[in-house]
Amino acid sequence: MNEPNEPNEPNEYVGYARMDALHSLQEPRTESPFEMSFILISQVKELLFRMVHLEVDQARARLREDCPAAACRALSRAVRHQRVLIGCWESMNAMPVDEFLVFRDTLGQASGTQSFMYRLLEFTLGNRDTAMVRSADLDAFPQLRAELDRPSLYDEVLRFLARSGFPVPEHLRTREPASRYEPDEGVEKVWLAVYRDPDGHRAAYDLAEQLLEMAYRFSHWRATHLLVVERMLGGKRGSGGSDGAAWLRTVNEHRFFPELWTMRSVL
Repeated sequence: MNEPNEPNEPNEYVGYARMDALHSLQEPRTESPFEMSFILISQVKELLFRMVHLEVDQARARLREDCPAAACRALSRAVRHQRVLIGCWESMNAMPVDEFLVFRDTLGQASGTQSFMYRLLEFTLGNRDTAMVRSADLDAFPQLRAELDRPSLYDEVLRFLARSGFPVPEHLRTREPASRYEPDEGVEKVWLAVYRDPDGHRAAYDLAEQLLEMAYRFSHWRATHLLVVERMLGGKRGSGGSDGAAWLRTVNEHRFFPELWTMRSVL
């Protein structure tokens, strides 16, 4: 075991990861201890969004290099982070609604829907609905605009499948990255071929299963978010001006990598 630092030596753990700066970032506006908890768990979620994005970006890069096994490992790590993200709602769910209302008004128009890191993650996975992003945020956070200029993870998946010999429609291999992805029957047929012969298409099959697990965990996160909001706010409007739970129900209908879901109906 390493000896503790001498009294006059700098604390290397604190200095390396800037823990002092990290713990100075919370500035509650009320005396409620639940507000501090709310801020802390919100910041934890932001960091986890970034961890998931890091792995998704790695998976995308590995697919460009035709290394599906490495891409699957990155997606597997991302799924582990997603599980922790889902668990974050348990901390939020422990907050009594009357205590939340003590400081809710201090949020003003602030809302988790304004998280640029969450939106960057959605963009990277393939959900490029720019209507969900304020134009001011596209200007303030250049990462978002930059992401729209490059192929998403799912775009790279389809290009990898095409290079592997699958008949991915040409218009999807050359599509404009910033445009919204629309489900395609041709892609559904590709996934059908993969699932009807998993041993013959092992790399594509393993990739499909990792993608579906990631999509499942994302939908699980959204569904849990909806339940927590309903428990905390009932039918109240969201703090950012959305319709609260009603809006979240609509969002819950979205599925990443849609043909992997619809293909099951005809398999």
